[in-house]
Amino acid sequence: MKNIGIIGAGTMGVGIAQVAATAGCKVVLFDANTPQIDKALSGLEKTLNKLVEKAKISQEKAEEIRNNIVKGETLQDLKDSDLVIEAIIENKEIKTKVFTELETYVSESCIIGSNTSSISITSLGAELQKPERFIGIHFFNPAPLMPLVEVIPSLLTEKTLAEKIYNLMKDWGKTPVIAKDIPGFIVNRIARPYYGEGLRIVEENIATIEQVDEAMKTIGNFKMGPFELMDLIGVDVNFSVTKTVYNEYFYDPKYKPSLLQQRMSEAKLHGRKTGKGFYDYSENAQNPVAEKNDALYQQIFLRIISMLINEAVEAKRLGIANDEDIELAMQKGVNYPKGLLAWGKGIGYAKISETLQNLYEEYQEERYRQSPLLRKL
Repeated sequence: MKNIGIIGAGTMGVGIAQVAATAGCKVVLFDANTPQIDKALSGLEKTLNKLVEKAKISQEKAEEIRNNIVKGETLQDLKDSDLVIEAIIENKEIKTKVFTELETYVSESCIIGSNTSSISITSLGAELQKPERFIGIHFFNPAPLMPLVEVIPSLLTEKTLAEKIYNLMKDWGKTPVIAKDIPGFIVNRIARPYYGEGLRIVEENIATIEQVDEAMKTIGNFKMGPFELMDLIGVDVNFSVTKTVYNEYFYDPKYKPSLLQQRMSEAKLHGRKTGKGFYDYSENAQNPVAEKNDALYQQIFLRIISMLINEAVEAKRLGIANDEDIELAMQKGVNYPKGLLAWGKGIGYAKISETLQNLYEEYQEERYRQSPLLRKL
């Protein structure tokens, strides 16, 4: 698979193009909005120059990467691709329309992949003439830096294709994991409480945004607290993923979206990209400092980590991925300081179970129900 087509020249699309080009593949980058391709390639040029300046790559390697990526004028320019990866807006109808047209141009043997973070791979693939060639290939942002790639076969995907893509991602220098086609796959399912429970704690006036972030960084050694991370991802993007997972799980209370996050999205306070989200990123902005409270910090940490570990245990129980891939996914996909299954063992599964039971009794909500496996570990 040396000829790669990329549909979508946004941050993810151009990032995946850079990864493939760095691995020596020939890439055709296409976007229906043609000026976006020029903008993306201009941005890539700056990125490559910085990498050369920092001695991360040689001038020759930068030139090779540049030469390996060409601009596609129309979707038909992807006709010679061995593999096409779609990285456009998270909208099933729009994606399906693109795939339907793409199939009229590419060869019978061309593999078609989607970088979707939350839409069912089976539902997308079912619309194709050859659904067996379709698979989820989910990179994490920024694609050139984040090592994880979730490989997601659908119910209709040809049986050996997942392994082929798994090996290709390894050849591209990535850390692939194979996941079942369930809402959120591995990372976006298991990680939901990191944001959702943080939002809940603030909504209930138990702690401030700054205190929740500080608790997870100081007690848990997370690189970023949930609110800092939502601002980085995009409050709107994070909210959209949460809504999709919630809807796809038939409104399971565990994944219920936050009204606070909805209001932030409505106000277009999307985080770093808009200059303001849960924090203010404007020049000379003075953000509040967390009021130190060790007992509160411990309470916040234990509540959020218990929810996360419970999700990891449930993913293990359901066979969403094997233990190694669950641990790898959370460390390599969202930079968790350690694997959640190992973390649960370290804290003690009995302590996690007790914490969730106390929350369940306090709130009387299914949100805090335990995985049937948790009590057995």
